[in-house]
Amino acid sequence: MTDGAHRARSRRILGFAARQLVQLWWYELVLPKLGLGGIADRSRERRMRSLASKFRTLAVDLGGLMIKVGQFLSARLDVLPPEITTELAGLQDEVPAVPFPEIRALAEAELGAPLDRVYDRFDEAPVAAASLGQAHRARLSAGDAAATGLADVVVKVQRPGIEQIVAVDLAALRRVAGWLRRVRIVADHVDAPALVEEFAQTSHEEIDYVHEAQNAERFAESFADERRVYAPAVVWERTTRRVLTLEDVTAIKINDTDALEAAGISPAAVARVFAEVMFDQVFTHAFVHADPHPGNIFVTPLVGDPASGTPAPGIPWRLTFVDFGMMAEVPSELRAGLRALVIAVASRDGHGMIEAAHEIGVLMPSADTGELERALTQLFERFGGMGFAQLKEVDPREFRDFGVEFGDVMRSLPLQLPEHLLLLIRAMALTSGMCSSLDPDFNVWDAVEPYATQLLNEERGDLAQDLLGQAMSSAGLLWGMPKRVDALITKADQGRMSFDTSRLERRLDRLEGVARRILSGVLFAALLIGGALLLTPNPALGTTLMIASALPLLHALFAGVVGRMRRGRR
Repeated sequence: MTDGAHRARSRRILGFAARQLVQLWWYELVLPKLGLGGIADRSRERRMRSLASKFRTLAVDLGGLMIKVGQFLSARLDVLPPEITTELAGLQDEVPAVPFPEIRALAEAELGAPLDRVYDRFDEAPVAAASLGQAHRARLSAGDAAATGLADVVVKVQRPGIEQIVAVDLAALRRVAGWLRRVRIVADHVDAPALVEEFAQTSHEEIDYVHEAQNAERFAESFADERRVYAPAVVWERTTRRVLTLEDVTAIKINDTDALEAAGISPAAVARVFAEVMFDQVFTHAFVHADPHPGNIFVTPLVGDPASGTPAPGIPWRLTFVDFGMMAEVPSELRAGLRALVIAVASRDGHGMIEAAHEIGVLMPSADTGELERALTQLFERFGGMGFAQLKEVDPREFRDFGVEFGDVMRSLPLQLPEHLLLLIRAMALTSGMCSSLDPDFNVWDAVEPYATQLLNEERGDLAQDLLGQAMSSAGLLWGMPKRVDALITKADQGRMSFDTSRLERRLDRLEGVARRILSGVLFAALLIGGALLLTPNPALGTTLMIASALPLLHALFAGVVGRMRRGRR
């Protein structure tokens, strides 16, 4: 892409943002000041849906980072209304494939050799084409196969010129974020520049295939002892920053229920195991696959011993994850808040959820959470414990009305998702949707409950340890107390006890001075008011009292200055 094309791309992004900001300014700021806020309210849902639709068209047309922006924004339930997030949720990272000669040229430049020397076979037709890169099936050369123990592989190749496109898009997004920072109704709810920087970091990591390879190995190590989970091996000899070679682990797509049933695998069982594995990533390993859509997860049937006919132990299949460019770290402080949140959700405790939200950092300390607690209480009372099949029987109008009210409450609060939490929310949202599609009776409460019980038991253990530690500390203090008291009494008997009272004396002097000045002020007011009242019936006495009031006034005004001068000379 030429410099002129880059400038045109940037202008198109900035022009779209400018038009939408002008519309936002007119409807949300100008019309309410003119007394026409009703027009803005009535048209808001239609305008938000139109905005999302136009952005989706722009993203699909431009490709590159803009599709990722749409996917990123679709998870911002804390900032954006549902009309926008719903429209963007289905934005797929599917774009036309790059012509193979361009892919060949980039891959050979990265690997330093012709493809037919590096691989025994390299399919020209891509397995998948995405906005940042595309994947091709291949077979390793005999030497590489012998060294790695692998034969069939999948090779991800970065789209030519994508680094420049990412730089152009991020520069435009940073300018838009600067504009948004000056729009109060936006700035009150979200730190747009910080949001862009978080997105930029994720984007740079996603186009660095060495980073993705490291993520894949770390994920595999996390589940090394877990038979139900697998990740492809990395062929490091054929991996660079822009080319990634992985073991080919293609199997049944997790959402292909017909293929699952044909293989004798229950989709409901897959949903249960998938939810357990995702919760394990959050609470056990603190390293979460943040893009678990159907194209990134396979169900791989397992075989036992063919000679004896012994079936594989446990479940006869496993979940195989691919594409580790987007991973979510869960720091210890965030894990503590999430633990509290899970316990609160499992116990249907609205107040506990709010406290956990404060601990995580989602709610600002100044947030008035009364309405939110009321809304959560209503949510648990009405829908708590329901599975997906039961929820389908609820009147859609009730869902809509409650959703609108709950969304308004959420958007009225000063919310800001802290770093690391956005990708985690995306992962959990995709997990919930996937499980519900596999099993209409899937109940997220059932998936959460075992973890809540485990976390609650751990919390009780931690509390017991804290109490024990405090008891030991108190016991140590009490153990040494008799010796300290005895030493103090001995000093008193021997006349060796002394007290430094100089600071106390200085403070008493200051307090005495303040009291005298207050008394002088009261006396001044009494003499002045009394003289004014007596001025007409007894002019001589009234005048005398008013003149006399000057003496306490002077004392009240200047006594403090004199006192400080005296203390200074000391």
